[in-house]
Amino acid sequence: MLTVAVQTLRARWVSFLGTVVALVLGVAQIAAMGVLLATMSDLPDRPAERFANAPAVVLPVDPDWNPAHHDLGVRSLPAARGVPPRLLREVTAAGMPGDTVVDRAFYAQLPGPEGNKDQVGHPWPVARFGGYDLNDGAAPANDREIVVPAGQARTGDTVNVLTAEDGVGHYTVSGTVAAVDWENAVFFTDVEAARLAPRVNALVTLAPVDRVRAAVGTEADVLTGRERHLADAGADRDREALDNTVTLVPVMASVAGTTAVFVVASTFAFAVVQRRREIALLRTVGATPRQVRRMIRNEALLVGTVASAAGTVLGLYGAQSLADLLIGMGVSPPWLRIGPSLRLAVLVPLAAAFLLGVVVALSGAVAASRRAARIRPVEALGEASADDTGMPPARRLLGVTGGICGTGLTAWIAFRSPGTVLSPNTYVVSLLVPVLVAAVLAPLAVGPLARLLMWPFRRLEGPIAMLVRESVLTSRRRTAATAAPVLLTVGLTLSLLSATDSIGTARDNGVQRAVSSPYALAPDGTPGISPRVIAKVARIDGVRIAAPVLTTLYTRDENRIEENDALAVDPAALKDMLRPRVTHGSIDSDDDANSMVVADRWDMPVGTRVPVLMADGAKVTLRVAATYRALSGEDVAYLPPRFAGTGRYARDGLARRAYISLAPGTDPATATAAIRRAVAGTGARFMTTDALAATESAYTRHLTEVRQRSTAVIVLLFCFIAILNTLLMATADRRRDLTVLRLTGATPRQVVRFFLAESLLVVAVGVTLALAASAVNLAGLAVALRQLFGTAPIVVPYAVMAAITAVSTLLAVAGTLLPVGSALRTRRGGAPGRKARDTARRC
Repeated sequence: MLTVAVQTLRARWVSFLGTVVALVLGVAQIAAMGVLLATMSDLPDRPAERFANAPAVVLPVDPDWNPAHHDLGVRSLPAARGVPPRLLREVTAAGMPGDTVVDRAFYAQLPGPEGNKDQVGHPWPVARFGGYDLNDGAAPANDREIVVPAGQARTGDTVNVLTAEDGVGHYTVSGTVAAVDWENAVFFTDVEAARLAPRVNALVTLAPVDRVRAAVGTEADVLTGRERHLADAGADRDREALDNTVTLVPVMASVAGTTAVFVVASTFAFAVVQRRREIALLRTVGATPRQVRRMIRNEALLVGTVASAAGTVLGLYGAQSLADLLIGMGVSPPWLRIGPSLRLAVLVPLAAAFLLGVVVALSGAVAASRRAARIRPVEALGEASADDTGMPPARRLLGVTGGICGTGLTAWIAFRSPGTVLSPNTYVVSLLVPVLVAAVLAPLAVGPLARLLMWPFRRLEGPIAMLVRESVLTSRRRTAATAAPVLLTVGLTLSLLSATDSIGTARDNGVQRAVSSPYALAPDGTPGISPRVIAKVARIDGVRIAAPVLTTLYTRDENRIEENDALAVDPAALKDMLRPRVTHGSIDSDDDANSMVVADRWDMPVGTRVPVLMADGAKVTLRVAATYRALSGEDVAYLPPRFAGTGRYARDGLARRAYISLAPGTDPATATAAIRRAVAGTGARFMTTDALAATESAYTRHLTEVRQRSTAVIVLLFCFIAILNTLLMATADRRRDLTVLRLTGATPRQVVRFFLAESLLVVAVGVTLALAASAVNLAGLAVALRQLFGTAPIVVPYAVMAAITAVSTLLAVAGTLLPVGSALRTRRGGAPGRKARDTARRC
């Protein structure tokens, strides 16, 4: 049977071409994602930037702290405190005088666009370790002089510098240095840098490394070589980008991989169904069911091996294209490069993708061959002359079970776990279930849908409408197989994109309802707003402002320290402008200076006194005055304003936003004009709260949108190819139908119209099933969002979905007309030959 399988493949290679294409692309997709993940787990160390010329860098460290388990910007308690004076004395004592240089890093921005670089201030003595050399001028000689990158200002200029401590400060440029790629730095004197940022970030030591390590013990890390990059600000951004990639790719692989497996298995099974006449003839001449199954298994093994090997190679060399797609979406770091490699870490996902392709090919072919192999020889020709409109019991059971599980999962998310919709990793996979169930049960729905969709055309003149309907009704398995890629394309993208837009809109509405103030300040090309700017606005008559300053709250949980975000804000402003949904207690407290408001999910009852550590290590006991309802990722503690002290308790002393309201009787035009004058050139932008809500929501939902849209793009590209591929296979195998139509007197134009109308009906069936599956997803989403945000309309991107449906239709039409046109050109419009007439008589 192996010889027969090889000969069959050689004779009917066109029928298997679509299967090979689908399998190659499916395996390539899975292999590329596996290679990307394998590469991410073993990336080469990034070179040091700010400390490239430093022999060693000392960083305070917590041995139990793993930054990969924490949000970007959250530091361990030792890192938040900075280098303590005792550690500075020990490192200094390990070397000669002058061997230790103090580094401080704090927000400092010159006028002009921010770009993509950090706007940061440093003491001048540390500049030489980052490769900074004076182009002209001299080092800063007093506290009102600075050195700036070339192109930012000229030597002798007086410039404004935005800092958290001073707001806008005036300095004279004493010299310039060559610009670098990773930051826009402003260099101050040691004394001025210490005033602006008391916290010491790191120490650069010229002393012998062994002596320094002995001096610091486990209290700090002594970084040398490429490890010095861990002291760069870019290390956090690299980690965030890599974490985002490592988080996103498995989600993409699960959705896109499941889609690819389903399409490949369906395509291979469809190719076997198309050959039922051949199988029936083999049974007639004496082939046993076991021989038939062995032949098909050998064919699948040959096709699967060749196609999977080609897909594996394509995935290996195409992994960089996938990385480029993620880089373009802002997920992966721009420096990520994936070259072809045969390292063990890369061979494992390649081997897994290869084996998966072979298994899928075998599973799709063998499952479809069982029914044909059970045909009795006496029934062979009769069975082969018409399509089997039934549905195998196993597929029916799988579809019903999947439908129950999918509906149950959707209902559970909607009513019991609505927060799941805010977790892209989990929710994206759940959206896949109803769509796949619809594809599995498609043969059952083809008949009713065909009658329903063709009902408006029943009175049309001519036989085309009747022929199209009856062709679909007598070929339901073929129709379901050709409609499946359309169903997956429209159903998955509609569910993914609608969920993304609906969740984003719900967040917008939630932010708008949570803020009562009509105006706001937002950073204008800066990481935050200086407290000096906030104070300046607060001095305007009739203006009230609330500016929460971000900090970190550390609490002890048994033997470890837990960290949480906190916002330092005036309680009166919190009550009047931010309006958290209080569940217990009251924001009004008799001891506002020592109380806090926490999220109810923290399980801290009202009245509890909680010992906490602030970012500078200060120990404070705070009483829980109230709890409020918060979503995952939005649960912060609201602290008294005394914890907003610049450089002491807060991360950087900057407010991420500020909310403004006007006292009764205040003229809005006068007040807003005064606010605009006050914030001009300070790195803050005045706007309405509606505009702020849009800005905040764009920032909050960026990663969610990228995750879901990138997954949709991968699925979309694969399904578009599957649509064209499947329709080409289906139409190319129907030359007998074309011959019958021509013998009955149909003109070439009528033949084209028949096949075109049938392909449009197939698309309509697929789209209808997609809408039904998406309706289940969106109904569950609507209930979940209503529980989370109150009113939450479902937003459907009609224009995008219309474009996707139009492209799917065009591909289906192309996949139909290309083989039909080729067959008609071969006939050149003449009468069919004797072989065709014999075929027609047999039909």
